[in-house]
Amino acid sequence: MKTKSALTKAFVAALLAFTMGLCQWRAAGQEVRKLVASPAPEYPLVARRLSLQGSVKIEVTVGPDGEIKDTKVIGGHPVFVESALKALRDWKYERASTETRVQIEFKFHP
Repeated sequence: MKTKSALTKAFVAALLAFTMGLCQWRAAGQEVRKLVASPAPEYPLVARRLSLQGSVKIEVTVGPDGEIKDTKVIGGHPVFVESALKALRDWKYERASTETRVQIEFKFHP
């Protein structure tokens, strides 16, 4: 008969394996939707003059038609936000049966 400690360890291991499987499934689901066009954002002139570097993280909702229908800035350097959002206007994903949410991070270096 297994001890309580051994059963607890087995349960935790099974729960971890199940959770990792869900994470991989979700990540794989996101990867199925491929980018068709993804022009890079322009490096802002102000940032260039000041030798600034930074990043911007944006959550994007992609419609079934592949067009980005909503954006939400999650964080990042304010100087780079407008450039990142402007670039996303021209991004296009392949078509799918449902909408998809993706987090994108743009890194800006002089």
